[in-house]
Amino acid sequence: MQTTLRSSVSFDGVGLHSGEPARLTIRPAAADHGIRFRRTDIALGDTCIPALWDQVEVSPLCTRIVNRAGVSVSTIEHVMAALAGCGVHNALVEIDGPEVPILDGSAAPFVRGIVSRGVRLLGKPLRAIEIIAPVEVRTQHGLARLSPATGDGLSMDFRIAFPDAAIGEQSKRLDLANGTFVRELCDSRTFCRAADVDAMRAVGKALGGTYENAVVVDGDKVLSPGGLRHADEAVRHKMLDALGDLALAGMPILGHYEGDKAGHAMTNALLHALFATPEAYRVVIVDESTAARLPGAGVRQAEIPAVA
Repeated sequence: MQTTLRSSVSFDGVGLHSGEPARLTIRPAAADHGIRFRRTDIALGDTCIPALWDQVEVSPLCTRIVNRAGVSVSTIEHVMAALAGCGVHNALVEIDGPEVPILDGSAAPFVRGIVSRGVRLLGKPLRAIEIIAPVEVRTQHGLARLSPATGDGLSMDFRIAFPDAAIGEQSKRLDLANGTFVRELCDSRTFCRAADVDAMRAVGKALGGTYENAVVVDGDKVLSPGGLRHADEAVRHKMLDALGDLALAGMPILGHYEGDKAGHAMTNALLHALFATPEAYRVVIVDESTAARLPGAGVRQAEIPAVA
């Protein structure tokens, strides 16, 4: 069945790119509501934005959704990953600023807040998008692909390559069933190269970034205090981002996602390609055995990494 939170939960922080303070509150919602964001700091007009693939305004450094009235919310990928990874299908996400607070740079604080409130079953069946034929997008830098599942749920392969030895080449494959997202991915933080910080700030990005909410690397050095949470934290974070961006499909995806140097824009382009290819997917009613394989199934408080 579809789900929502049992009660509301709030988070306070600053936006990674804007540097502006914001309070974000995730509230329960009815069946078929989906995930929607609402700007509480805007008094007039349409302040709601559905968290859907066709509301995305392409940005290389974050996922930003915009409605027809021009109202937007940026950097939604971590909270979207947390909702998907905890099995929450319906919620109203209220925010009093233009950007989701970055918190510690991962999805773990959102996960801990969601799990602390619990998930409630609703009275309508859950639908999912089953991939039945491959769809992919390519650029000169990489690719993103969806193909039929090898099991009943969602699995993911990701590869990255960066010149800094502290990151280098990394790859990882995960079956995201049974709380894998919470155990393996949710605490992995966003990262950047020290060489890119000044360039980002020159164009108004990373204004809220610190060594405490992002992993900053310089050559073979990790500049952030405490170092890495995982030796392959960078590729894990890319997988976290991909789950959040895939959640903009509006339903869980049953299939295999492959990303090779893929980012937010490429994953969104992949969803555009998917929905433009109706023979590549079908919408199915989720049965009990499939529900047990979805990313949010079996999530337990004790499995959340201690950093959250």
